[in-house]
Amino acid sequence: MTQPPPMTPPPAGPPPAGGGFAPPSGPTPGYVPPAQHTPSPYARIAAYPGPPPGWAPHPGLAPPPLAPNGRPLAGFGDRLLAMLVDTAVFVVIGMVLAVPATIVLFAVVMPDLMAVNSDGSIPEPDLVNDFLLPFLWVELAVLAISLLLGYVYYVEMMFRTGQTLGKKVMKLRVVPRDPARALDRRMAVRRFLVQNVAGLVPGFGYLDGFWQLWDKPWQQCLHDKFAGTVVVKVSA
Repeated sequence: MTQPPPMTPPPAGPPPAGGGFAPPSGPTPGYVPPAQHTPSPYARIAAYPGPPPGWAPHPGLAPPPLAPNGRPLAGFGDRLLAMLVDTAVFVVIGMVLAVPATIVLFAVVMPDLMAVNSDGSIPEPDLVNDFLLPFLWVELAVLAISLLLGYVYYVEMMFRTGQTLGKKVMKLRVVPRDPARALDRRMAVRRFLVQNVAGLVPGFGYLDGFWQLWDKPWQQCLHDKFAGTVVVKVSA
């Protein structure tokens, strides 16, 4: 049986006119035309429409309330700590005043309490004249000195710098509610009278201090309202 003659490939066509290689006659394996590309998975997602009506940020992320001059208002905690620092200053002052007051009281009272009659008997002490009245006079003197020092501390220091030692430590400052005005002695005196003199009325000091918690929009205590001031945070 005879073998068929081997098949020969067809003759190659003419080369390209410009030389080089001819493009393949069919599509490249794996090639997908642009029109058939898989669409992006994000193509059908609509743009974010924005927050719904009535939406508000979380209270913890809300910006702090601002005073009329644009500075952040001081919070209750900062003001409380500043007040505690100022109170500590006056406790130290009171202890310093207590020593000479006690010495004066004993110097006035002891001669009458230790008096002896000519016959050697001990007279009946007059507690009202020999002890109670001298004690009240010493107490009034200490109170007057304390009010004087308080005036210097809360008025003279306040209207010059807007800060007591406690407010300086906590980086707070008293400023007029009206940003067009400057803090003056009259405002500082009003604050002092309400905060320290009217504060001697039982219970008023607590009401004055806690008033800030529900006062809107300036978070003022009663002495701030009476003086026309607000307390703000500062950098120094």
